[in-house]
Amino acid sequence: MTDSQAPQPTPAAPAGGTSTAPVGTNPVATAPAGVRTAADVVTPDLVARLTRDVVGSGRTANHTPFTGQKLADLPESTPEDVATAFERARAAQPAWAATPVRARAAVLLRFHDLVLSRQAEVLDLIQLETGKARLHAHEEVQAVAVVARHFGHRAAAYLKPKRHAGAVPTLTKVTELRQPRGVVGQIAPWNYPLELSVGDALPAFVSGNAVVMKPDTETALTALWSRDLLIEAGLPAEVFQVVLGDGPVVGPEVVKHADYVSFTGSTRTGREVAQGAAARLVGVTLELGGKNAMLVLKDADVEKAAAGAVRACFSSAGQLCMSIERLYVHESVADDFVARFAARTKAMRLGSSLAYGADMGSLVGERQLEAVTRHVTEAVEKGAKLVAGGVARPDIGPLFYEPTILDGVEAPMAVCNEETFGPVVSIYRFTDEDEAVALANATPYGLNSSVWTRDSKRGHQVAARLRTGTVNINEGYASAYGSVQSPMGGMKDSGLGRRHGSEGILKYTEAQTIAQQRLIPIAPSFGMDDEKYAAFMTRSLKAMKAFRLR
Repeated sequence: MTDSQAPQPTPAAPAGGTSTAPVGTNPVATAPAGVRTAADVVTPDLVARLTRDVVGSGRTANHTPFTGQKLADLPESTPEDVATAFERARAAQPAWAATPVRARAAVLLRFHDLVLSRQAEVLDLIQLETGKARLHAHEEVQAVAVVARHFGHRAAAYLKPKRHAGAVPTLTKVTELRQPRGVVGQIAPWNYPLELSVGDALPAFVSGNAVVMKPDTETALTALWSRDLLIEAGLPAEVFQVVLGDGPVVGPEVVKHADYVSFTGSTRTGREVAQGAAARLVGVTLELGGKNAMLVLKDADVEKAAAGAVRACFSSAGQLCMSIERLYVHESVADDFVARFAARTKAMRLGSSLAYGADMGSLVGERQLEAVTRHVTEAVEKGAKLVAGGVARPDIGPLFYEPTILDGVEAPMAVCNEETFGPVVSIYRFTDEDEAVALANATPYGLNSSVWTRDSKRGHQVAARLRTGTVNINEGYASAYGSVQSPMGGMKDSGLGRRHGSEGILKYTEAQTIAQQRLIPIAPSFGMDDEKYAAFMTRSLKAMKAFRLR
C-alpha cells in the first residue's frame, strides 16, 4: 500500500455558491432522512473518553474526507511521550502474561460480542475517518469479529506446551514453551483503521504481550474506540497504550522501544522499519504494497467474474492492499467481460452519508487523489482508453473519484507497474494461460491474486503458479483473508511474516526449549573412556536411524 502516514488534511468544501457537476457517469446515492452527521457522532464527550489515556503532551487534529472539516482535536505524542507509554506497558505486561491463557482468551470472546452489538458506533467512525461506504466499513467489523473468535477459541491450543522427542529416547524429556515477547510496537495504517489496528493486536494480547500502538492520526478515533471496547471486555488498560503523531517522528520511536514490531504500510517505509528493527535485533512483521492481478480464464463464468471484479477493484475505493489493479482476461471472453464489468462499474452509486446504500465512498486524502489523477491522466495521454470513470466528483465531496477502468495500458505508463491504491484498474488481454501467469508474476510485489474459472482443478493449478501470499479462486480477496486459520501475507516486496493462523500468533512469542536429562548424562559414563563412548554413540545413532526415530 502507499505510505501508512499518507493522508493529508483535506480541503474544506466551498461554502455557499453553486458548482457545476463534472461530466460523469456514476449516480449519487440518496441519503436517507434523519441520517446522522459528524457532529452527532464525534461529540466532545466521546473524544474526551477515547483520548483520556493517550500519552501526548502536544495537540493535533483529524479530519473527515467527506468534507475536509476537522473531526476532533487530539493529543500529540513526543518522543518522550512514546518512551513513557512503553514504560507503562512494560510495567503492566508481566501481570498480564501471568494471567491464564484461557482468561486472556475470554477477553477476546467478550470483545467479539461487544463489537457486533455496538457496531453502529464504530461504523460511523470508520466512515467519517476514511470516507468509505458503510458496507465496506462493515468488512472491518466482520474481519475483527472473525479474528477475535478464532484466537479466543484457539489461542490455548496454539500456545500450550508441546512435548518433543529428546536427544536420547526415554532419557531426554523435552518441552517447548511459548513465552510472550514483552511489549509489541504496532504501527497501523489509515485505510482499515479497525481491522489493521486491533485486528493485529488481538493475537499479541492473547499471547501475553502488551501493545503500544501508533494508529494514523487521521483515523485515530476508530483505533481508540477499539481500545475502549477491549478495556470494557476485561483487558487491563495499562496493557494497551496508544501514541499519536506524525509517522516520521513517532514511528521510529515506536520501533526504538519495541520488543517486536508489527507494521502495515508502504514498501518504502517498511524497509525503514525493518532496518530499525534489525539494528536492535528484534523481530518484525511487515504487510506492504501490492499490484494485485486477477486472471479471467476462457472458461470463467463471465457474469460472476464481472460482479466479482467490482468488489475486488473498488472496495474501499480501491484503498486496500489486496485490491485488484490488473485484470488479465482471455481474449475469447474479453469483450463480453469488459462490457459487463463496465456496465456494473458505471452503475455504482457514490455517497457520503452514514448509512447503507452507497456502493463506493471517497478517497481518504489529497495525496491519494493526486496519485489517482496522475495515473489516469498520464495513461490516457499516452494512448490508453477510458472504459469507465476517469473523473473526479467534487460535487459529492472534495476527494471523490469515479471508479475507473482503463484499456490499452502499456509500459511505461505509471499505472502499469506502480501501485495506484485507488479506484483504478487496467484491462489486459491474453491468449495463453502461461502468458497470463508470467504477466501476473512480472511485478516486484506478491501480496494477493485472483483466478476465475469453472474448472476447480485448473484453478488450483494456476493458483499454485502465482507468486503471491494469497490466491482466491472465484473471489477477489475476501475468501483468503477471511479464512483466519490460514496464514495471510506477502511475498517479494509485499512484506515479511504472516497474520492469521498459527504464524499470526506465534510470531508474538519466543520459543523456549526446556530439556531434562534423566538417569545418565550425554557424556562418557559407567566407566567408559572417550573411545568406548564414541563407539557406543555411533551404534546408538545407527540404531535410531534404523528404527526411524526422528
